Amino acid sequence: MKLKNTIRLGFITFILALLTSCTEKNNTSNAHNHNRQPQPTESKVIELMLTDSQIQLANIRTQKIQVASLNTSQTINARVAQNPELSQVISSRASGRVDRLFVKETGRTVKEGEPLYEIYSESLLTLQQEFLVARNQVEAAGSGNKRYTAFESAARKKLRLFGLTEFQIDELASTGKTQPRIIFVAPASGIIQSIEVEEGQTVSEGSVLYRIENLNSLWIEAELFAQEVNLIKVGDKINVQVEQYPAIETEVQFLTPELKEGSQTWIMRAKISNPGNLKPGMAAQVQLKELRSETLVIPVKSVIRSEAGTHVYVQTEKNTFKPRKVKTGLENFSEVEILEGLKADEVVAVSGVYLIYSEYILKHGINPMIANN
Repeated sequence: MKLKNTIRLGFITFILALLTSCTEKNNTSNAHNHNRQPQPTESKVIELMLTDSQIQLANIRTQKIQVASLNTSQTINARVAQNPELSQVISSRASGRVDRLFVKETGRTVKEGEPLYEIYSESLLTLQQEFLVARNQVEAAGSGNKRYTAFESAARKKLRLFGLTEFQIDELASTGKTQPRIIFVAPASGIIQSIEVEEGQTVSEGSVLYRIENLNSLWIEAELFAQEVNLIKVGDKINVQVEQYPAIETEVQFLTPELKEGSQTWIMRAKISNPGNLKPGMAAQVQLKELRSETLVIPVKSVIRSEAGTHVYVQTEKNTFKPRKVKTGLENFSEVEILEGLKADEVVAVSGVYLIYSEYILKHGINPMIANN
């Protein structure tokens, strides 16, 4: 009996201890819940409401966003370059000895038909003799003899192929005398780029004697960076300005498919007709044009740019504005393209924008772009 009472008393003591422990845990939990602070909520973009007097004093004006076309241009530096398509390599048509050079300095301008050099050549002397023989046969047999006429025509053609002019051949025919030394003339106008021969030098057939640059047509070359190469493509119209000369309109003919070696640029090339005195190496400027049609366009002064981002102020109600983060595209002096952040027919502030920006920070104590983020 005594043992049963002892067991019953121990059981009651255990139950009381358990109840006391649960009460303390509940009190501790309530204390912790009482001291816990509410979790902060995410920042929300707050609107800014202005009074009529503030709108008037700040000269705040609004404009509805329109879908329109945007013209933009960018000026880049370029240079005038030689057009190698028109360069002339003057080579000797026959082996012989160059007895005289009429042009001895590089950089000199020559005209088509101007004498360049005089050469003594036995092969040219032989061709002249063949022509005279054929001509004498025609005169003896009569112009109606097709065989001798064909011989004369072939001999004349040979002389032309070896570089003699029609005037020189006609003079040979009229005088009947061969010329041991033949003068060769410039086949085109241009500037002497290099001279590869000296007086008294013996040359073989095909030896290079002169190199002439034809400046009637020139290249305009410009180096484009990554942000510029996307503004233009082959066939686009551009304006070229070279020093004091009037602007020349032309089109892009070539864009290098890869970066220029040793740099991070692409080469753009266009062709122009020489208006007069343009020379390779002259500085030039190229104006790149681009037309973006059917795009959202707003005035440049509507946009605020800061380290935190680019934004505008959208009017939600009368005298009420809300900052909106935007992504811009092409831009000219007065307008900018909006790629993201706005829709057509929304209304944005177009003047007094920086006063709205300052008032927003003063009133709400936060940068509107931080609130947007």
